[in-house]
Amino acid sequence: MSWRRWTFFLTALMCPGLLFAADAAERQLSVLWGVPFAGILLSIALMPLLVPRFWHHHYGKVSAAWALGFLLPFTAVYGAGAAGTSLVHAALAEYIPFIILLTALFTVAGGIHIRGNLHGSPGLNTGILAIGAVLASVMGTTGASMLLIRPLIRANDNRAHKAHTVVFFIFIVSNAGGSLTPLGDPPLFLGFLKGVDFFWTLKHIFPETLFLIGTLLVLFYLLDRWYYSKQGVLLADPTPDTGRIGFDGGANFILLAGIAGLVLLSGLWKSPVVFSVWGTDVGLPGLVRDAGLVAVTLVSLQFTASSVHQANQFSWAPMAEVAKLFAGIFLTIIPVIAMLKAGASGPFGAVVSAVTRPDGQPDPAMYFWAAGLLSSFLDNAPTYLVFFNTAGGDPQMLMTSLAPTLAAISAGAVFMGANTYIGNAPNLMVKAIAEDRGVKMPSFFGYMLWSFGILVPLFLAMTFIWFR
Repeated sequence: MSWRRWTFFLTALMCPGLLFAADAAERQLSVLWGVPFAGILLSIALMPLLVPRFWHHHYGKVSAAWALGFLLPFTAVYGAGAAGTSLVHAALAEYIPFIILLTALFTVAGGIHIRGNLHGSPGLNTGILAIGAVLASVMGTTGASMLLIRPLIRANDNRAHKAHTVVFFIFIVSNAGGSLTPLGDPPLFLGFLKGVDFFWTLKHIFPETLFLIGTLLVLFYLLDRWYYSKQGVLLADPTPDTGRIGFDGGANFILLAGIAGLVLLSGLWKSPVVFSVWGTDVGLPGLVRDAGLVAVTLVSLQFTASSVHQANQFSWAPMAEVAKLFAGIFLTIIPVIAMLKAGASGPFGAVVSAVTRPDGQPDPAMYFWAAGLLSSFLDNAPTYLVFFNTAGGDPQMLMTSLAPTLAAISAGAVFMGANTYIGNAPNLMVKAIAEDRGVKMPSFFGYMLWSFGILVPLFLAMTFIWFR
């Protein structure tokens, strides 16, 4: 793989072209239609730094403004029908199921309280991250993150420096840990719906996952031990010792299993019953899943003791932030995803060409980086599907003769979601919870200094070991 091809690939990512297909009719729109998406990303990145008070009180209005900045001009130019179709599809096919699942996991995990005062030593912190990595592929990155971030923060509430602990938590628990099953991360679940075997990723990217998580755990332990030896702990521990370690709200573990079962059922159940809502097909399995998730959420709220929520300092603020910001992201991302879906005939045609070798065979290394870099800033689920289809879209062929390519797409979409706060939904939720608990988290670009300084070298090593 020559440096010329790498340069060409990166240039294509940064300068995708002036025109792109907007929908199935391949309407040609100016690149200016992508400005609202760039605007909301820059707002998330810069406004907490430049105008923190304004952002804290009005981030929902900012998100709505950028969403209207796309929707109103689109309606004026192409009519209410086209705008309504796009809005309904984004809401019913993507945003609402996404928010319902996140809300269920957030609520149920928030109803489990790990009782007792853990003391955040380097060994204990590393152990929590390792446990979270295992749980992420079983209960999803969101479920594992919501279950463990609060006790991790509480365990370190008497540490002088703790932001690095949350950063590594995002790396490991909120992203890399979800790479082994379709329950772990949405891109893999979409692959499962397309016909990829449930345990395929466990069999084919386990070495890469073990390398990434193992290396991150070692790096974290060394860094945390250095901070611990240098700064130690504060004299007063805000959390008193209250006896043995245990769980309150244990019935929510059953509800977590119910969430996993509903998600799995929606992938395995094939039903001919489909409802068309303004051009968007809504299948019966998806409706049953979403209704079941809403029911699980309500049951958890009804039967979880208020003392558990109080002990967890449970609040809806982190969920509200994610819901408001991702509402704007899911709407303004419509033209950007359309540009990706245009494939070889669209402005990203250069990227499609870059992931193919001269002999016509797919280049796993380029698929790894293409899927990964785009997943760092776009929704990793549709990005996964774009490259899944670019590589042929035949699950049987991708699982066998093209297995290195599917492994590269899967790893890139899941692992590189940790590159930015917006790469994966749990990232932003964990950040919001940490800040709500008084942890001074890095800014958008400050976080990227961590991710690019630590993760990118590991991704380069993985490229030359597994994907070349």
